Amino acid sequence: MSDGASPPWRFDRGWFVPMPAERLAALRILIGTLSVIYVLARAAPLLTSVRNSPWQFRPVGALAMLSGAPPSWLVIAVLVVALPLGVAFVLGWRWRWCAPAFACALLWLSSLRNSWGMIFHTDNLMVLHVIVLALSRAADAWSLDARDRDAPAPHGRYGAPIRLLAGITVATYLIAGIAKLSVAGFGWVTSDALRTFVAYDNLRKAELGDLHSPLGVMMLRHAWMFPPLAAVSLAIELGSPLALLHPRLARWWCAAAWSFHVGVAVIMWIVFYYPMSGLSFAPFLAPERWLARVAARVHRRPSRPARPR
Repeated sequence: MSDGASPPWRFDRGWFVPMPAERLAALRILIGTLSVIYVLARAAPLLTSVRNSPWQFRPVGALAMLSGAPPSWLVIAVLVVALPLGVAFVLGWRWRWCAPAFACALLWLSSLRNSWGMIFHTDNLMVLHVIVLALSRAADAWSLDARDRDAPAPHGRYGAPIRLLAGITVATYLIAGIAKLSVAGFGWVTSDALRTFVAYDNLRKAELGDLHSPLGVMMLRHAWMFPPLAAVSLAIELGSPLALLHPRLARWWCAAAWSFHVGVAVIMWIVFYYPMSGLSFAPFLAPERWLARVAARVHRRPSRPARPR
């Protein structure tokens, strides 16, 4: 978001807001780092997934055209290529080639994970953010490619992708809210729909010997608590477009949405790592200031005197 509000009815002023190149670079560094961690964390499960029964494979996304699971050698090859490409993405090295290549590899790996039954929507949000960054000029500052150049002035070419990142985040929440209404209508708020869902999820985990939420189980005895929670969740999702109208609204909405995910983790023991990391909301904020503070603290740290021999 820019430091000032932009009229939403003016596309050029609302989306091509001049923003600093450092802000887009900070998003590249932060989101790229989490993406590399994602690849490392999912490497072993992805390798073992190809041994699953063939009938479990339902290709989606980048793998939609496949008739069967990819061979293990191909999964290994994509993983081996994705890691150095991810590091190059974070460092902003050979951006024109490495960034799109990493985005494609990440899309392929996330599609493979989603093709084994369950769709991980928060993974999709992170991948979409990486794709937008890869197609933008996110390496014009704070990168190896730009190490011998002065930082460019704020420009709409940096503001437009940041606004697009924010718009994609908003769209995911809005779609989730519409999906709730299409399935249960406003009965999501007035009925026991949320309470039933929490009960089912915790019972299933308990029966399978998985971690579940003791607090969520305890709350099931108090039915009156769930309609307000359902109303708040629906308001956060359907009200997400308001975050695009003004920076102050964006900050309030980001805090509410992040708190919503904390509540889901506490009540249902479901952790959506990308939103809970705060990075899905970073396009609404000023992440370059976070990194600048960290860098300043590192530079201010006094060096230890050498011990006398």
